Formats: sequence, C-alpha cells, structure tokens
Amino acid sequence: MTDIAEYERRISFALERIARGVETLTAGGGVSISESLVVEVPEDDASAAQIAELRDALEAERTANAQLSERVRAIREKQETTLSTMEKRLAQATRSYEGAQVELARLKRANADLVEANRALIEAGNDLAPHLINRALQAELESLRAARAAEVAELGDILDSIEPLIEAQEQMGAGDHA
Repeated sequence: MTDIAEYERRISFALERIARGVETLTAGGGVSISESLVVEVPEDDASAAQIAELRDALEAERTANAQLSERVRAIREKQETTLSTMEKRLAQATRSYEGAQVELARLKRANADLVEANRALIEAGNDLAPHLINRALQAELESLRAARAAEVAELGDILDSIEPLIEAQEQMGAGDHA
C-alpha cells in the first residue's frame, strides 16, 4: 500500500508540474487551451517542442495513472476476496467452537452425575438398592455418550482443518498429470 501512496504522490506532483508548464505557456500569449485540453501550437519552434514534451509527459502520466488504477482495483478485489474468505473461516471456527463448548458442558454434567451416582453407591455400602445401580449405570452410559460426542466434534474439527490441505494436494497432483 505504501507503493500506491508513493505512486499517487508522484503522479500528483507530475500533474502539477504539467499544469504549471501549461500556465507558463498560456501566460506567454502564444498558446490557448480549450476545455478538452487541445493545445494550439504557436508559431515558435521552441514552444512547440516544449508543448510536445509536455504532451508526452502528460500521456506518460496518464498511462502510469491508468496502470496504477488497475493495480489498485486488483489489490482491492484481492483484499475483498481475502476478507470474505477470512470472515467465512471465522464464522466456521466460531460455530465449531460453540459446538465444542456445548459438548464439553454435556460431558462435564455427565461426569458430575456419574460421580454423584458412584458416591451414592459407596454410601449405600452392602445395602445396594437396584435403583442406585440403575442410576449409576445410566450416569456412566451418559458420560460415555458425552465423551464420544465430544470426540466426534473434535474429529470433525480436525477433518475440517485437513480438508483444504487434501484438496490442495489433489489439485497439485491433477496439475502434474495434465
């Protein structure tokens, strides 16, 4: 971006120089400038050479300005594309994070229930009631399910991260065979 600012500064400076040169020639009385910047060539050969030189400089600056404008447009498009891609990745990462947080909260609840059910079994000692055993088994089963769901979510995140790498490798492989 600093290159663009430098080019803009140089173009502005060159256009100011050209404008001063045209004003100098106009003040001399031999040149009149219409609204379309068409310059009438005076009788003097030195002035004609200066005007030709100024026209060449103006055309060169216009060309440089057009090239810079095209580069600026290309850079803006690239930035917009990059920004859009990054926003999509951020949204996906946020959804993934939120899903992982839900699964983690579920796992914590299930483990807390399992600890409580096991504590009740320990406190019951030899007097085990079937409802305590049933509750402990249900808590253990829910804990295992929550752990499995958390692992699945984590594996999904890993696969989502690996997918672009695999696609890039496949594209490189397809490019080698073409």
